[in-house]
Amino acid sequence: MIDYLRLKELILNYAPNGPPAGDLHTPASVFLLLFNRSDPRILAIQKSDTKGYPWRNQVALPGGHLEQTDAGSVEAAFRELEEELKISRDQIDFIGSIGHFQTLTRPMDIEAFIGIWNEEGPIQYDASEISRILELSLKKIFKIHHENRYHEHKPNRSEIEYPYEDVVIWGATAHIIYCFIELIYPLLENSDDGIL
Repeated sequence: MIDYLRLKELILNYAPNGPPAGDLHTPASVFLLLFNRSDPRILAIQKSDTKGYPWRNQVALPGGHLEQTDAGSVEAAFRELEEELKISRDQIDFIGSIGHFQTLTRPMDIEAFIGIWNEEGPIQYDASEISRILELSLKKIFKIHHENRYHEHKPNRSEIEYPYEDVVIWGATAHIIYCFIELIYPLLENSDDGIL
């Protein structure tokens, strides 16, 4: 179990990195949503297996590109969450941003936001874009993080991977998860249920 009040405090007091200089990156927003307070999970998606789709079969956090009608990154993240998974703003306890992350293969700048999903209402998605929903156990992700000794040395971004069941989380999604785990490492390391 995670102390969510302490988690919020850590994130609210965190000074996230800003966007890269210039306008060479396409802006995007994602949500790293936590749920299931007794056994915390991260809500992720696996992109569809569509030929020619740039993110084919990749594990991602729900989100997408900013549109001209979006008032900003947060609004884009909420809009994408509603469009992709039918999760509305009132189902989220919004915490804040953990910064900007750039993709390895395409020039995209992703701002990642943290929230806690209340799990009300079914998730619905378009199978032409998303093949399935993944409920990533924070305990298992932390174990991979710990076993790879990511906390002991700062790995190169291209080295960060989280093999999880039948998929491998890599790229910007792995980097976002890595930074999130590093931010809350003291909470996980010292949790009551012996997450280590």
